[in-house]
Amino acid sequence: MSLRTDAPSRTDVRRFGRSQKWVHRATAALMGICVVTAACLYVPQLAELVGRRELVVRIHEWAGLALPLPVLAGLASRAFRADLGFLNRFGPHDRVWLRAALRRDKRRAVRPAGKFNAGQKVYAAWIAGASLVMLGTGLLMWFTHLTPIQWRTSATFVHDWLALTIGIVLGGHIGMALGDPEARRGLRTGSVSREWAEREHPLWRP
Repeated sequence: MSLRTDAPSRTDVRRFGRSQKWVHRATAALMGICVVTAACLYVPQLAELVGRRELVVRIHEWAGLALPLPVLAGLASRAFRADLGFLNRFGPHDRVWLRAALRRDKRRAVRPAGKFNAGQKVYAAWIAGASLVMLGTGLLMWFTHLTPIQWRTSATFVHDWLALTIGIVLGGHIGMALGDPEARRGLRTGSVSREWAEREHPLWRP
């Protein structure tokens, strides 16, 4: 009988440092608060269960305003900036990965990836852009006296529907994470097995 341990072994490779893990955890916590409070504001059954709508609104607003702060703080870390560079750089192998993913080809040989695969890069870019749009539309909804009613109406429409889309995409992201224990271990401990790294990210040279 073997006991699970998070202690890195000699065959493990370092994937993330303290800064990357902290930014991911803080961002996930703030995003979770935004999603949960939004659900309490828009789902009648949850609204009745929780009550105190004004308090929920304030928590939602401040969590949304704080959402960019972990990433901004993480910019002080060289390792975090390097990972942002990897996420923002698409190469020919990423197009190969996406084509294989769209064809649902499960052969690892046709899905090359560096430290981050193309799916992770697309998700990171999309969620970053969506979060900025949510922040902008949320501010328009908050400071009602500074904008005309047409702007507030449009901002509310975009904010509500984009929030639903974010919830769906986050659900997919969490589902993918649940299906890959080694990837979760990498975010939890910073280390992954060399076998996993070579199989899932063959172009990555740690």
